[in-house]
Amino acid sequence: MSGASLMPSEFWVASGHLLCDRDESGRVVPTPDLWRAFLARPELLPPEEACEAERALHARLMENPLAPADPAALADPAARENWRHFLAFRDRVARHPTLEAAYAALFREGVSGIPPIFLQMLTHLVMRAALDGEGDPFVLRAGEVFFRTQRVGIHQGSLLLADEETIEARAEDGGLGALGQLLVEAGAPPREVELDVLNEGNAHLYRGRSDAHDFALDIVKDSPGQIALGTAIARFLKHMLGEEVTVTPVETIQNWHWHVGLDAEATAIANDLWRGKKVAQERLARLIWLARLDFADPSRVLPRMRGLPVHLALAMDGARRVRMKPQNLLAGLPLLAAEEAA
Repeated sequence: MSGASLMPSEFWVASGHLLCDRDESGRVVPTPDLWRAFLARPELLPPEEACEAERALHARLMENPLAPADPAALADPAARENWRHFLAFRDRVARHPTLEAAYAALFREGVSGIPPIFLQMLTHLVMRAALDGEGDPFVLRAGEVFFRTQRVGIHQGSLLLADEETIEARAEDGGLGALGQLLVEAGAPPREVELDVLNEGNAHLYRGRSDAHDFALDIVKDSPGQIALGTAIARFLKHMLGEEVTVTPVETIQNWHWHVGLDAEATAIANDLWRGKKVAQERLARLIWLARLDFADPSRVLPRMRGLPVHLALAMDGARRVRMKPQNLLAGLPLLAAEEAA
């Protein structure tokens, strides 16, 4: 599809959402063309040395992506394993009417054996649907945190999230820019990389560059990015669970009754604090974003939590990476019927 044919408001074209249908509620319905996009991934394209059975399997699935398939005849054990993982993922997703229903079920039942790249692609599509119609580029950029690993850095008083894959690619190219210190502090090669920090002056450029993932997001206190991350979470929960919530960034947790860690590091830190364990200052400093979540309809919340806030935490790991786990929001909120809503 040429860029000229895209709507001015389009973003995240690489997610594959243009290859999908939508049901009446706006949820994503996969099509054969979407599965063909999965099959075109380098992980599944037969290499030059692939056996004839693998080439035939790939060709058959490109023609009919949901056809029954068995990779047992493939000569390469690694190829057999790759195809088994993909086909298991395909079949589990195909059991559900929408990608949102499949996403919730996958994490509820367990994702062991599913290649992370496929889960990333699925999250990308679900988040694209959740943000459909969103007009704020800061919220769209915050949405990238749901499915792309971020690198954290301090730069001129800002707390920046930059896309790790973009950082590494540009560092290898030796590109120059203003955020070299960000990369040095985050453990990347000591070269400067050209990245722009999203701001009011350049925000209008975001959609045209959204698939490049080359804007850094400032989430320092009172910044548009700090607020936008809460808005993106609210949009995700509205889309996935039908829950109207307000997410407000905070500096500290007060009136602590329930928490959800948005990644493994934040979960571990918050759990230790909740249990009264002593947490070293170095670990506490890894918490980079805190917020309180309030439900619009308290009747849908566990009785003991009605009228009380849920606190959210996001953290970086020891290498200053942020790997958000949106599924924690689906499983961790004190809802009466989160499973049925999903």
